[in-house]
Amino acid sequence: MTNWTENASRDLMSVGGRLAMLTHGEGSAVWDADENRYLDFLGGIAVNCLGHAHPVFVEAIAAQAATLTHVSNYFATPGQLELAARLKRLAGTGEQGRVFLANSGTEANETAIKLARLHGSKHGRSTILVVEGAFHGRTMGALSLTPKAAYRDPFLPAIPDVVTVERSLEGLAAAFRHNDVAAIFVEPIQGEAGVVELPDGFLARARSLATEHDALLILDEVQTGSGRTGEWFAFQREGVIPDAVTLAKSIGAGFPLGALVTFGAASDLFYPGTHNSTFGGNPLASAVANAVLGYIEDEHLLDNVNARGEQLRAGVAEMPLVAGTTGAGLLIGIRLTAPVAAEIRAAAHENGLIINAPTDDVIRIAPAYTIGDAEVEEFLTKFGAALAAVAASAPTPTETPA
Repeated sequence: MTNWTENASRDLMSVGGRLAMLTHGEGSAVWDADENRYLDFLGGIAVNCLGHAHPVFVEAIAAQAATLTHVSNYFATPGQLELAARLKRLAGTGEQGRVFLANSGTEANETAIKLARLHGSKHGRSTILVVEGAFHGRTMGALSLTPKAAYRDPFLPAIPDVVTVERSLEGLAAAFRHNDVAAIFVEPIQGEAGVVELPDGFLARARSLATEHDALLILDEVQTGSGRTGEWFAFQREGVIPDAVTLAKSIGAGFPLGALVTFGAASDLFYPGTHNSTFGGNPLASAVANAVLGYIEDEHLLDNVNARGEQLRAGVAEMPLVAGTTGAGLLIGIRLTAPVAAEIRAAAHENGLIINAPTDDVIRIAPAYTIGDAEVEEFLTKFGAALAAVAASAPTPTETPA
């Protein structure tokens, strides 16, 4: 047994627990320092869309690192321009769309906050609406848009004029009754809240209300974008066109990269001096994203995302402790009949399966887009064993918990 926990405790800031020290991976499998093998069905929290050490990812990094890795924001590079054009095409922005490349989802959302402020300042409006249960990041601006008290309150005061909207059509309409709204931020599926789906018609109503009140509709697709839900963007499942969308995670398959993509008039809000990033859109990140997105497109992996998602939902449907599933594509929330998600996650880990528990009664999985029958079968076997272990240890109705 290695002493990595002692080293981590001594040298790393205490910002979260670490379950193992992983050393290498291949496909949907990873190994820890003691050579224990795990099936990775969390994918770095919806990041590793091609799994681990995929040749396309590895070759893109090696080839680009041998030529040009960083040039600063004083220059453009071919890969950066290719990526921007690709994202416009995949998002369907048309010619008027524009792209800002950042380094993470949080940075993309920080950029979107500034976009909202620029739009609102034209009309003397500053209010930004967010939806209850939202998670938009942990830097101060993005954290201000994240209404979970445990995350936000230790760092108050937050940026002002952020209003939380009830997750209902009625709550949405009520929030727009005051004509001071600059923008509304919405996650099409709330991943950190437990893979929570919005009420039917919520996104379309947000679009119509934002248009009516001359506010921006900004969609946070950091977790749902880049094909995770079986479409390039989750908003495409709804037939809704936003003013801006943020993305990260799967766009680089593990290489740090984020983006803000704008539509229509929102593309004209930024001007020189209002925003930038030293590392944003660097040649190495751009090359990786182009290779990853190109591979997903060329290999028609979104078809696999949809097919494997349905296969997994059907596979867990009749398992013990499972109440149902939420999400789309390969972003799946498995709802439980009891608040035992932490116990199931721990049992799965012991059985060589990586999943996570965003809430007490939900298990989240977000595996690679490349999974096949073998990975699905292994997941169902290991997950079923974890459920059975927890179900067996749970008190019966006649027992009194200690």
